[in-house]
Amino acid sequence: MNSKNLIQIKQFCIYHEIEDTFISKLNNYGLIEIIVLEEDQYLQPEQLPAIEKMIRLHYDLKINLEGIDAIAHLLNKIELLQKNLTTTQNKLRLFEQHQID
Repeated sequence: MNSKNLIQIKQFCIYHEIEDTFISKLNNYGLIEIIVLEEDQYLQPEQLPAIEKMIRLHYDLKINLEGIDAIAHLLNKIELLQKNLTTTQNKLRLFEQHQID
C-alpha cells in the first residue's frame, strides 16, 4: 500500500495537539483503523471527519471512550435509518407518479 494519500498519525496528533495514545485507544475500541507501513502508523483520509468529531467529543466535551463508542454507534444507526428513509421516500414518489400517469 502506498503511503502517499495516508496521514501519518504523529503529524496528525501534532496538528491537533493531542496524544497519540488517544488514536491508539480509538483503534482498540474498533472506532478507527490504523495502517502500519514500515513501522510508521497512518490514518486513511476518509476517517478524518469521524476522528476529528471524536476528538471534539473527548477533549471539548470531556466524553470518555465508552461514551464516544456509544455515540458513534448511535450516529451510524441514525445515518443508516436516514438512508433507508430516503430510499423509501424515493420509491413512494416513483409509485405515486406511476399511479398518476
